[in-house]
Amino acid sequence: MTADPAQLRRALAASIPVEGPAWRDALAAVPRERFLDDAVFRPSDGQWEAMHRRTVGDEEWLRFVYQDITWVTQVEGMAAADASGPLVGRPTSSGTLPSLIVRMLDLAHLQEGDKVLEIGTGTGYSTAILCHRLGDRNVYSIEYDPRLAAAAAGHLHAAGFFPTLVTGDGLAGHKDAADYDAIVATCAVRHIPPAWLYQVRDGGTITTTVSGWMLASGLIRLTVHDDGTATGRFAGDQIGYMLARPHERPPRPTYYQRPGRTRAACLDPGLLDDWTGQFIAQLAAPSAELMTTGDGVILVDVATGSQAWTERAGKGWQVHQHGPLRLWDAVEEALTTWQDAGAPPQSDFGMTVEADGTQRVWLGQPEGPAWHLPV
Repeated sequence: MTADPAQLRRALAASIPVEGPAWRDALAAVPRERFLDDAVFRPSDGQWEAMHRRTVGDEEWLRFVYQDITWVTQVEGMAAADASGPLVGRPTSSGTLPSLIVRMLDLAHLQEGDKVLEIGTGTGYSTAILCHRLGDRNVYSIEYDPRLAAAAAGHLHAAGFFPTLVTGDGLAGHKDAADYDAIVATCAVRHIPPAWLYQVRDGGTITTTVSGWMLASGLIRLTVHDDGTATGRFAGDQIGYMLARPHERPPRPTYYQRPGRTRAACLDPGLLDDWTGQFIAQLAAPSAELMTTGDGVILVDVATGSQAWTERAGKGWQVHQHGPLRLWDAVEEALTTWQDAGAPPQSDFGMTVEADGTQRVWLGQPEGPAWHLPV
C-alpha cells in the first residue's frame, strides 16, 4: 500500500496520549518529513550511520519519519547528508520524538494567545507545532548553530509557518521581545539561566529539563514570581534532551584508573542504574562524569581529575577514591538520604531559584534535604 503522509500523521497523532485535542491536531497537521531533509543518523555498532532517503526509498522513508522516535540529524556538528561514513561522537542536533514534544508543551500549560520563547529551534518541527497551536506571531525561537538555524527557517517557511527566528545563544534568551508568558527549552541545562527568569512575566513559566554531566535528567515546570524567585516540582517523566552546547562537558583526558584510598562501599553502585538514583548522584557530584563497567561504576571529576571506582569485594563492594574530592562519599551520602526517605520517585523532588541566583533541588518540601546546582 502506498504510504500517505497525511494518513501517517493522523495515525501518529492518534497513538500519542495528550491531555487536550489541540496538540494532537498539530501533530496531525504538521508534515514532519519536511523537517528531516533526506538523511538522518541511526546507531550502528557504537557508531552513527547515515541513512538516506534515496537508499531506502520514498515510502519506507515516510514510514521511518512517522515513527515516534528521535532521529539524530547532526553528530559533532556534522550533518547526516554530509557524512562520508560512520561517525563516532555525541549527537548535536536531532528531530525529537513527537510524543516528547507534546509532553513538554502539555506540561507547560500553554494557552491560546500566549507568547512563547522556544530555546533550541533544531529542525524547526517543534516550532511548527507551536505555531499551529498559538499562531506565528506568538512564537519566538532561538537556535545556537547558524547552519541549523538557516535550515530550520527553510523548513518552516516551506511548510507555511513564519515565526520570529533568532540565531544566537539560547541561554541568553531574546530580550527584544520580552516579557514572555512561557519559555520552553528543547535542550537541557545544568542550571536555569538568569536571563530566562528576567524575560518571563510574573506568574509565567519555564519548562525545561535539568541535566548534567552524568546525563541524568529531570523534567520540570517552574513558575516565576514577582520577587524574582521561581519554584516548581519535577514531573517524574523519564525523558531527556541534549545539553545546551555552552553547558556541555569539556573534553576529558583519557581515563587511567588510579588506586587511591580504598574502603568498603556502604551502598550497591547498582543504585545508579535507577533513573532517580542517577539524578541524585549527579546532584551530589555535579562536575563528575559517570561510566559503567561490568563490575561497577566509575566517576571522574572533570574539574579536578578526582575519580572513584567500585568493584566487587566478596559479597559486597569496595570503592577506590583518588584526588581532592571524595566523589563516592558525596554520592553515597546523597543516596542514603534518599533511601532514608523511602526512595521516592523523582516527582517527589522540587526546585527553587532564589532571587540571588542560588538554585537548589530539594526532596519532599523546600525545607527538606537539598543539593545546590552548579551556577
